[in-house]
Amino acid sequence: MAPGVKGSAAPLISRTERARATRTRILRAAYSLFAAHGYPVVTMAAVAAEASVAVQTLYFTFGTKAELLQHVYDYAVLGDGEVLPPAEQPWYREMSTAEDLGEALRILVENVGIVMARTAPLDEFVRAASSEPEPARVRQATETRRRQAWRDMVESLRGRFPLRDGLTVERATDVLMVVMSPSTYQNFVGLYGWTPAEWQEWCAQALAAQVFQAAVSGRRPTTRKPV
Repeated sequence: MAPGVKGSAAPLISRTERARATRTRILRAAYSLFAAHGYPVVTMAAVAAEASVAVQTLYFTFGTKAELLQHVYDYAVLGDGEVLPPAEQPWYREMSTAEDLGEALRILVENVGIVMARTAPLDEFVRAASSEPEPARVRQATETRRRQAWRDMVESLRGRFPLRDGLTVERATDVLMVVMSPSTYQNFVGLYGWTPAEWQEWCAQALAAQVFQAAVSGRRPTTRKPV
């Protein structure tokens, strides 16, 4: 400790770490406001106030409200902490190597369910505002990426678990887009009062029955029972 300095020295925080913390605080604030009130009525000033930052900092970090919304969607999908796309996360590798269809689907829906719990409330409000060009463009970009992710999952699984006779990869992807959509999750869990575990059970059974040949031959996926 330097002479004349009392107490222990505070740990140094780099400029990069401070910027990352500020960015995360803004995203959390924007997510909370968008999910609670919808995109159109939330202003950049309101987000800045909620995040305890200057409005200029908000614009400097994200540029426009539409760009902020896109980053909020990404934040809802990836969450806090280590930001890795699904295909690079440990659970995805477990799903891709599971030898049993039921186990693969259990891993899939459990982890997708975590993401849906964050994205469904946000998506509901943004979808309602999709008549406006900015949220419509952001949501379309998000849906395009979601479709590619589901298509990749179908390709990953069908090598070990054949699709139903006559079902193409594109049609199978259509099924995943509906069954595992934020709106479907929000209807079951947010509107009808299902628990997330009950949604997971239904989702795994629906995918097995509608997508994979194993279900046609009478085999049931071995999913966990809702708790």
